[in-house]
Amino acid sequence: MLAIVIVTYFSEQVIGECLRSLPAAGAGDARVIVVDNDSADATLDRAREAMPGIEVIRTGRNAGFAAGVNAGAAAASGCDVLVLNPDVRLAPGSIALLREALAVPGTGIAVPQLTDADGGRHISLRRRPTVLRALGEALLGGRRAGRVPALGELVVAAEAYGQPGTVAWATGAAWLVSRACLDALGPLDERYFLYSEETEYMLRAGERGHAVRYEPRAHAVHLGGEQATASGLWALAAANRVRLHRERHGRLAALGMRAAVLLNETLRALTRGGTDGRKHRAAIRALTSMPEWPPAPGATSGASSGPGYVCFSAQDWWYHNRAHSDFQLMRSIAGERKVLVVNSIGMRMPTPGTSTQVTRRVLRKLRSVAKFLRRPFPRFYVMSPLPLPFYGSPLLSRINAVLVRTQVQVVCRILGLHRPVIVATIPTAWDVVRPMARRSLVYNRSDRHSAFPEADTAAIETLERALLSHSDSVVYVSRALMEEERPLTGDRAHFLDHGVDTEHFTRRADLPADMAAIPEPRVGFFGALDDFVVDVDLLERVAVELPQVSLVLIGDATVPMERLTRHPNVHWLGHLPYEVIPAYASGFDVAIMPWRDNSWIQHANPIKLKEYLSLGLPIVSTFFPELHHYHDRVLITAPDRFAETVKAALADGGPRSAAELRESVLDLSWPSRARELMELAEGKR
Repeated sequence: MLAIVIVTYFSEQVIGECLRSLPAAGAGDARVIVVDNDSADATLDRAREAMPGIEVIRTGRNAGFAAGVNAGAAAASGCDVLVLNPDVRLAPGSIALLREALAVPGTGIAVPQLTDADGGRHISLRRRPTVLRALGEALLGGRRAGRVPALGELVVAAEAYGQPGTVAWATGAAWLVSRACLDALGPLDERYFLYSEETEYMLRAGERGHAVRYEPRAHAVHLGGEQATASGLWALAAANRVRLHRERHGRLAALGMRAAVLLNETLRALTRGGTDGRKHRAAIRALTSMPEWPPAPGATSGASSGPGYVCFSAQDWWYHNRAHSDFQLMRSIAGERKVLVVNSIGMRMPTPGTSTQVTRRVLRKLRSVAKFLRRPFPRFYVMSPLPLPFYGSPLLSRINAVLVRTQVQVVCRILGLHRPVIVATIPTAWDVVRPMARRSLVYNRSDRHSAFPEADTAAIETLERALLSHSDSVVYVSRALMEEERPLTGDRAHFLDHGVDTEHFTRRADLPADMAAIPEPRVGFFGALDDFVVDVDLLERVAVELPQVSLVLIGDATVPMERLTRHPNVHWLGHLPYEVIPAYASGFDVAIMPWRDNSWIQHANPIKLKEYLSLGLPIVSTFFPELHHYHDRVLITAPDRFAETVKAALADGGPRSAAELRESVLDLSWPSRARELMELAEGKR
C-alpha cells in the first residue's frame, strides 16, 4: 500500500497543482494525507478543492517539516510513504517508476529527477558531507568543487543524472520511503525544524542497509522555496549543516565543519551585496552564536519538558534482540525525553569451561565498545562503556564501578543529562549508580539475574538486594517474583507488564521466499536460543516424534544446534532482524515456548508470548507462573506431552480464534507502559 504525505505551511498558491498532478502520476488508490502546520491562509480549502478525498492532519502549530512527515507516516501504518513538498508537480507515471526503484533489493528510499518550471535540471544528488568538501565549496564554490568528488558535496556531472544508481542522499522535495525502512529507522529528527532532517535520515538509512536510489525516468518539477532569498531560512540551513555533523561525528569534528561553513559564508558576505549579502551575513550571525538547536516557532521541546533518562540495560543494543523491554520502553520514552541507554556491563567475564562460545562473545562486546556513543534515533542515545566484569572480587568490582561510572558521567555531561532518572535493569549497575546524582532510581526487575547459570550467584544476589532496598521504585513483569520480594520492597513494588507492538506483529499474507519454501505444517520459535532457557531435549523430541512437521527456529544460539539440525525436518534460520520477524512468524502454524524448568524461567514473563498472541498464533508452552493469567489462550503442557500437544494444536488450533487472540493484547502498547514508568519515576503516581 502507498500513502502520499504532503506537509503544508501557507501553501495556498501551490498545493492545488501538486494534488492535481497525482492521478496521472499513478497515485491510484493511494492514501493522500495533507499535514498542515497551522496555515492561516486558504491552504486546506485549495487542497480540498483539488482533491476532495484527501485526509487532513492539523498539527496545531508551525511544527516544522520533520514533525509533519512523522505525523503523516504515523497515520499511514503499514504503507510505503511518498513525501512531497507542496510545490512539486509529478510527471505522468512517476509514482510507478519510483515504486519499481524501491523494489530493487537493498533499497529503502527512491528519489526522482527534479527540474525547475522551465525544464532546467536541479542539482539534487549529494555526496556524504565532510569537512573537506565544505572547505572545497567555500574556496571553489559548490559547482566547481562538485566536479572533484573529494572536494564537493554536489553531484554535478550530467551523466550522473542520466542513469539510475544509489547516492548518499538527495534533496527532499520528493522521496518514496519503504515501510521496512520507516519501521527500521523510526521517525525523522524533529530538532532541525527545517533543513538537514532529510539529509540525516537518508544517511542513516544507507548506513542501516536501506540505500537511497535515484531513478531518472521518474520526473518531478520542483518550483523551489524561499531559502535562496530568505535570510532567516538561509541562516538556519547553514547552522544545521554544523548541527548535523556534530550529531553524526561529535563536537570536536563539528568545530571543523563550523569553521569551513563560516569561511564559506564570510567570503560570500564580503563579495556580494543586496539580498545575497544579507543572507550570508545572517548565516555568519547564526554560526557565531549558534544555540544547541533552533527554537521552533510556537513549539516546545518535549525532550526538555522533564528529566532525561539513563537506562543500564541487561542487553546490548548492537547485537541483542531489540524487542527487549529495556529498549522498547526507552524508545517510547525518547518520544518525550532525552534517553541514554548504557549497554549491558555484564555479570561476569565469559570463561572457557563455564561459558559457551567464549571467543565470539568477547569479540562482539569489543565491537560494541568500539562504537562507544551513537544516536540511532532522535533523543535516543546508546553507549557501550568498557567494563571489567569481575564481580566476584570486591576490589575489582569497585575499580570496575569507578571506570564505568566515569564514562557514563562524561557522556551525561556531553548530552546535558543533569540529575536524570536512572533505570537499572542489570544488578551490576548498583555499584555504578549508587553515588550518581539523580532524580530517582527505578529498578526494572525483569528477571532474577542471580539465577543466570554463569553468574556468581552470591555476588549478584547481594547486588540485587541492594537495588531492591535502595531504589525509589521497583517494577516487575512477574507477579510471582514481586510477591516473593515484597518484604524487601513494600509499597515501592509495582507490576508493569510487558507491552507489544501490535502494528508490527501483524500477520502477513506474503511469506519470505526461504520461509515459504519450508514444507508445511510448520511449528516455530523465534528469539534467543539460550542454553539456560530453551530445553534442547524438548526441541529434539518434537523433531523426532513429529517427523512430518517442519520445526522452524529463528534466533541467535548458544545451544548446540548441530544436535538439532542433523534432523531433516529442523530448519534453523539463525538471527534475523527484528523488522522481518513478523513476516517469518506468519508462516508458523503453531508457535512454541519450550522452556527449561529452572528459577530463571519461573520468574520470567517472555515478551514473545504477547507477540505470538498479536500474530494470532496457537501457542504451546511449558509451564511458568505468569501463564496463570493466559490459561485460556495458551496450551500449557508438561515436557513429556509437549509433542503430543503440538500435534493436537496443529489439528484443532488453539483455545481461541486468531482474531480473539490478537484482540486480547491490542491495548497493551509499549507507549502506554512507558507512560506508567514515567509517572512512577517522576513522582506523578
